[in-house]
Amino acid sequence: MTNPSAHPFDKLTPEIIMDAIEAQEHLCSGSVFAMNSYENRVYQIGIEDQSNPIIAKFYRPNRWSEKQIQEEHDFCFELLDHDIPVIVPLKNSNGHSLFHHQGFMFSLFPRKGGHAPELDHKDNLQIMGRMLARLHLIGEKQPFKHRPELNITTFGSESIDFVSQEFIPFEHKSNYVSVCSQLMELMQPQLESCHNIRVHGDLHIGNILMRDDIPFLVDFDDSRSAPAIQDIWMLLSGEQDEQEVQLQKVIKAYSEFRDFPFNELKMIESLRTLRIMHHCAWLARRFDDPAFEVAFPWFDQNSYWIQHINDLNNQVDAMQKDNSRIR
Repeated sequence: MTNPSAHPFDKLTPEIIMDAIEAQEHLCSGSVFAMNSYENRVYQIGIEDQSNPIIAKFYRPNRWSEKQIQEEHDFCFELLDHDIPVIVPLKNSNGHSLFHHQGFMFSLFPRKGGHAPELDHKDNLQIMGRMLARLHLIGEKQPFKHRPELNITTFGSESIDFVSQEFIPFEHKSNYVSVCSQLMELMQPQLESCHNIRVHGDLHIGNILMRDDIPFLVDFDDSRSAPAIQDIWMLLSGEQDEQEVQLQKVIKAYSEFRDFPFNELKMIESLRTLRIMHHCAWLARRFDDPAFEVAFPWFDQNSYWIQHINDLNNQVDAMQKDNSRIR
C-alpha cells in the first residue's frame, strides 16, 4: 500500500537524481550533495572528467506548470542576452532547459562561486540600482503570460484565508483575523494603482552572488509580475534614516537608465506586509513536507503565533505613520 503521509520528494532518491542527470548526457561521478533549499530540491552533482560540478534543481510537484517554469527560464535568457548578469539554466543539444524524469521537472545550472554582497560597501548599492533599472527596462517590454501577479489577493487575502481556516491555533485566530483586516484596509488604496512588470520578485541578499565585484542574480523561482519597487525595497536595511540614505543612492543610480518609480514608494510598507503574510502561509502550506518540520520546528508553537501577530501589529503602526507622512 502507498503511504498516504509520504511526500512526493520522498521518491527523489540519489539513483533517480543521477539517472536524470545522465539522461541529459552528463556522466555522474557518484557525488550528490544536497544544498539548502526548501521549496524545491537542489543538489550539487559531481561530473566525471570535469573539475566543476553542476547544480540540479528538481521543482516541487504541482507548484508551477511547465509553461510557468519555461517562462521563468526565457526571462533569464532574455536578461542575459542584454548583458544583465544572471545565472541561467544549461541547455541541452536540442536547446531545451527544462527536463522531465520519473514525474519530476528539473533543470541544470553551472556551479558558480561567490559570496553575498555587503550592500553598504563601496558602490554596491549604486551597482544594484543601475542593474535593476536595466532589468526593469527588459521586464516592461512584454508581460508574463503564465506566471502570476504579486498583489493584494495572491499574497494577502489568499494567505489570510489559508492560515485562518487551515492552520492557526484557535486561541490566536480572532487576533490574527482582526489585525489582518486592518492591514487589508490600509494596503488596498496603496496598491490599487499598481503598474506590474516582470521582476525578479524575491531579491533578498541570498539571491545576489558577488563575483569579481559584479553582483549576479540567482534563483528566479519566484519571478512574477509586480511593481518595480518590489525588487528595490529589499535592498534597504537598518533604521529609517539609514534606509533613506541607501534609497537615495539607489534612486540616483537607477535614474541613469530608467525613470525611478517614485509613485511606488508608498507601496513599500504594503509590500513588506504582504511578504510577512505570504511567508507565514507558505510555511503553513508546506508543513506536511518533512524538510519543513526539521527546518522550522518553531512554526507550530505558541510563541511563533504571538510574535507573528505582534509583527503584523507593528506593520499597522508602520503603515499608519507612512500614510500620514505621505499625505
